[in-house]
Amino acid sequence: MGILSSVMDNTVPPSFTCPPPQRSTLREAALAHLARFGTTRQGLEQVLLRRVARWAQKAQRAGDCAESVAEHAAGLHPVVSAVVEDMVRLGAVDDAVFARSRVRRLVRSGRSARAVQAHLAAKGVAPQVRDEALDMAVGALSAAEQELCAALVLARKRRLGPFATEPATEDEDEATGMARRNRALGVLARAGFARDVAQRVLEMQHEEADEWMDRLRAES
Repeated sequence: MGILSSVMDNTVPPSFTCPPPQRSTLREAALAHLARFGTTRQGLEQVLLRRVARWAQKAQRAGDCAESVAEHAAGLHPVVSAVVEDMVRLGAVDDAVFARSRVRRLVRSGRSARAVQAHLAAKGVAPQVRDEALDMAVGALSAAEQELCAALVLARKRRLGPFATEPATEDEDEATGMARRNRALGVLARAGFARDVAQRVLEMQHEEADEWMDRLRAES
């Protein structure tokens, strides 16, 4: 009996001191993880592969043949993929739902579209799914309005522009004012915001900024 067929049939090869994970135990692990955390197809696969890797390390420490352990661990990879596909068919894993939820959270925390794209890409979300999530994540706000609101959230956190605790005064010299502005632009640029968005935020009056924050809360 081959490694893959034995795992699929939930039969435990007798040669291992530490019993390797079976399809049933991997499925239970997947359900337990999903009961606590939202994740993507790639994210769940990584969780289960780490479980396989932990078994392999434990088996080798117990004295099992390293070559046999490595071969069996490799044979578990398609089993992990099959379990993940089961979760997708059940609707327990949905990359689009995950992406929309994560975009709303990240925008409200002050993350730029560029940063959101990078975050979702790292989670294994496909480009088209990422784009759709960004387009429709925050109510009726357009993509440009979402970006402006996210920049304002960051500005409020960092006390920049309309949220500055020590706004520029009339007697502030030009060099000091320029240095202050450049530092603020740098903060927003490093977070992934375009210069025009950053400039608009820094030039905005406090009342207008509060209105945008109110709208973000209402749409979220």
